[in-house]
Amino acid sequence: MDLRIFTEPQQGATYETLLSVAKATEDLGFDAFFRSDHYVKMGSGDGLPGPTDAWITLAGLARETKRIRLGTLMTAGTFRLPGVLAIQVAQVDQMSGGRVELGLGAGWFEEEHKAYGIPFPKEKFGRLEEQLAIVTGLWATEVGDTFDFHGTYYDLTDSPALPKPAQDRIPVLIGGHGATRTPRLAGRYADEFNMPFASVEDSERQFGRVRVAAEEAGRKGDDLVYSNALVVCVGKDDQEVARRAAAIGRQVDELKLNGLAGSPDEVVDKIGRYQEIGSARIYLQVLDLDDLDHLELISSQVQSQLS
Repeated sequence: MDLRIFTEPQQGATYETLLSVAKATEDLGFDAFFRSDHYVKMGSGDGLPGPTDAWITLAGLARETKRIRLGTLMTAGTFRLPGVLAIQVAQVDQMSGGRVELGLGAGWFEEEHKAYGIPFPKEKFGRLEEQLAIVTGLWATEVGDTFDFHGTYYDLTDSPALPKPAQDRIPVLIGGHGATRTPRLAGRYADEFNMPFASVEDSERQFGRVRVAAEEAGRKGDDLVYSNALVVCVGKDDQEVARRAAAIGRQVDELKLNGLAGSPDEVVDKIGRYQEIGSARIYLQVLDLDDLDHLELISSQVQSQLS
């Protein structure tokens, strides 16, 4: 079971804060540092000092880390043209020496689009499908050949399809709760399917749908990695769990129901239930980015048991 650190910087974080978390992620033996792709805070809090861009952040971290994987859950398809995104991600992959992964979603948070003048199209899922075809198609085009795509939303003619990533294939992550279209896209394009903030039972059902969709696309169900994203709140005793829950504005009982919360043994036990239904990777949503002791505890008392 891989454990990855997943951050939500739109809630308030500087690049320096994210760098500290990424370096702790690397030093403590976690597999990867991922971040969301949002420009406006959600819920309570002031969001200060303001947003940081996902791919600019990852470009910086690519040069300041050496081992950990780097990626997004999920890049919003509404934020970037697919040709430009393919260039950006390939360049960051080169900068990291081949450690980048692209989580790509349709985009959903209308308020951030209004706040920064970003178009918010009605038909987002169809655009996402074309974006996936374009980004993966550009990367797969042989050097010296050109790439063409003529779709409903995007039109590319005689693209040199450059630059190329450092990896032969950048892993593509697709995720979500949708029962039909999401599994179909994952079955065709994804290297990993991620089920965000869902129960063991709902995850098992969705993993099954994705396996069927992969087979319908001519792949094997086991060709994909299956993963979950869950909020994390671990403490060495009840008082520490309560303190960490209060720091992120959540209740302990709710966190235990909907996430990974409690003592290290409680969290290991719950992770084991996800592992039993085929989840091979957990993205730990860390909401208090100043509490690096939290990461150390997870590393020493949760991750150590899983490995």
